[in-house]
Amino acid sequence: MLRRIERGTLSVSLLARLTKLGQGHISNFLHGRRQVSMGTLDRILAAQRLTVTDLLPAQRGMLLDEQRAEVAKIPLVSHTVAISQPYVQASSVLMSLPFPASLVTGLEERCPHGRLQWERFVAVQIGVEDAQGMEPLLRPDGLVILDRHYTSFRPYRDGEATLYGARLASKLVVRYAQFEARRVVLRAHQAQMRAEVIEVGAGESEFDSLVGRVVVVVNVW
Repeated sequence: MLRRIERGTLSVSLLARLTKLGQGHISNFLHGRRQVSMGTLDRILAAQRLTVTDLLPAQRGMLLDEQRAEVAKIPLVSHTVAISQPYVQASSVLMSLPFPASLVTGLEERCPHGRLQWERFVAVQIGVEDAQGMEPLLRPDGLVILDRHYTSFRPYRDGEATLYGARLASKLVVRYAQFEARRVVLRAHQAQMRAEVIEVGAGESEFDSLVGRVVVVVNVW
């Protein structure tokens, strides 16, 4: 748990919400100031989608312990969950995808304060229709990992366009995004595709259109 907190994929407040335990109780446990019951440990494991097996060495020397294997488990979820659920419940996870932890370590956060309480990384699959205009960068049925703690229109890297998962009506699309004159402009990778424009109404935030920055694209061949 401490390693996940150091990487920024977990926080004490998020773990407390997921387990319905007090933040002080969680903090004392994590820093070795007190012990917890077996039932509480079960709640912590369930909240992080771990089992006892994940904490033990496997046969033939392969280690499933995340700390030693340096593997981050990213939940694959539906578009609706990625857009609207701050805390991904176990019942909403379609599959846990193992990725090198280095892919999601030390990444910059840039989002409204309230968004920092959201579970940070999720993966979604992009269907044939939604991949139109994004080839060859993103192919049909490809996967993307989204960093939901980066919902700023400021380019992540100077001089490079940033790719986002964005909310378009009730669905999620992968696009380049800009904010211009109270309008969010979503552009495809293929220049001939018409840009989609979202009007930002009174009392609305332009950041609400961004689900998160695309960290990794995995195309299925």
